[in-house]
Amino acid sequence: MPTRFLQERFRQVSDNDAIVWQGQSFSYAWLLDAIGQWDTRLSEQAVHAGTATTLVADFSPHGVAALLALIQRGAIIVPMSESLRNKRHTYEQLARCEVAIEITRDESISIHKLHSTAATEHPLYAKLKSVSHPGLVLFSSGSTGEPKAAVHDFTRLLDKFRIAGRPLRTLAFLLFDHIGGLNTILHTLGSGGCVVVPSNRSAEAVLSAIQDFAVQLLPTSPTFLKLLLMRSAWQEYDLRSLQMITYGTEPMSPHILAVLNEKLPHVQFKQTYGLSEVGILRSKSKDSSSLWMKLGGDGVETRVVDNVLQIKSHSTMLGYLNAASPFSDDGWFITGDAVQVDGEYFKVLGRGGEIINVGGEKVYPAEVEAVIEMMPQVDTATVYGEDNAIMGMIVCARVKLVVGHEPSAKELTQAVRRHCRHHLTAKQIPIRVTIDPHLSHDERFKKQRRPQS
Repeated sequence: MPTRFLQERFRQVSDNDAIVWQGQSFSYAWLLDAIGQWDTRLSEQAVHAGTATTLVADFSPHGVAALLALIQRGAIIVPMSESLRNKRHTYEQLARCEVAIEITRDESISIHKLHSTAATEHPLYAKLKSVSHPGLVLFSSGSTGEPKAAVHDFTRLLDKFRIAGRPLRTLAFLLFDHIGGLNTILHTLGSGGCVVVPSNRSAEAVLSAIQDFAVQLLPTSPTFLKLLLMRSAWQEYDLRSLQMITYGTEPMSPHILAVLNEKLPHVQFKQTYGLSEVGILRSKSKDSSSLWMKLGGDGVETRVVDNVLQIKSHSTMLGYLNAASPFSDDGWFITGDAVQVDGEYFKVLGRGGEIINVGGEKVYPAEVEAVIEMMPQVDTATVYGEDNAIMGMIVCARVKLVVGHEPSAKELTQAVRRHCRHHLTAKQIPIRVTIDPHLSHDERFKKQRRPQS
């Protein structure tokens, strides 16, 4: 049983809090009992090893118990958060789901069978069934292009949690269907810590949860941390319990990281690295204010080919349901992330598909965005490339202004270009700057770098 080591650990700390949800604590003893109840419920609904099962939930007590019970039974789990509601049918078809489980915010539970019966026909599912291992299907959330369905052997993903870490009270910020969110829950519970679930992912709800439930670790994204700094309300909360903030999913602005270190000097900042396809790798930042980090851990190899990071890992996915193999001929996963290397350290520059090639010079959007967002009148900037007959591509930017600033588009363009000349090369400076008062992030707190349609 792949979760046996987790359940043994749960018994050792049975009286401790496992989950805080809607202000109420649920112990490890409660969680063990709930897993047992879910096992019975799944048996009654004929969910067996290899059954492709949608699980629409959040990190509620029953959502977590259902997830662990499904792993225990060897099912192929397709987690979805509420934000995927509009795409649910498409994703269920793509993942060939046979059973759907939905757990609402008030813990109402529904289970019903779907019409698809083709789950066993996909070779990746057949491979999982042949070794009696549970599976996991994650949809990638790249900032461009259509999501791809990555199939994992869940037993391999669990192996990294067999050695318990430090038990911490950790805030569940990343979503239920995100590799970072799953890593948060498994690492915290696997260490005997406590998962604190905020009422929502707003800055106020997160800050309130940190204060009220003595959260020690906050895993989040650079975009959310920037939003946090922009709200003066964060200073009204008692954040002394917070020991560490980990950030990943997109490049961090050096300016924002410096401000965070200044505002929260008692907090350690650590960059993480992971992808839906490879899981979350062990990482170590050079220091709290550095964007350089070591990557690796047991069973993980890295190499850089043409400035792109490649990984060979025990926890790498088996393959995509709906796309060609992203592996090199010698078995390395090609991440698509452009990186710089300094000895043992890596610095992530951005997704290779987002690089803007201006007359042969590579421009990384995150680098330009970080410079524009240093301007006091700028709230958020998103940089992207547009085709150009002369240069191949040109750099363009959409900017959301701070309330109270109302320059014309021409004035803003001139101000941005004037500011960028002090920090960037000529080819990195945006040619076109537009004002977009609705510029925002996606549900995963990541920027979307697409030209406006």
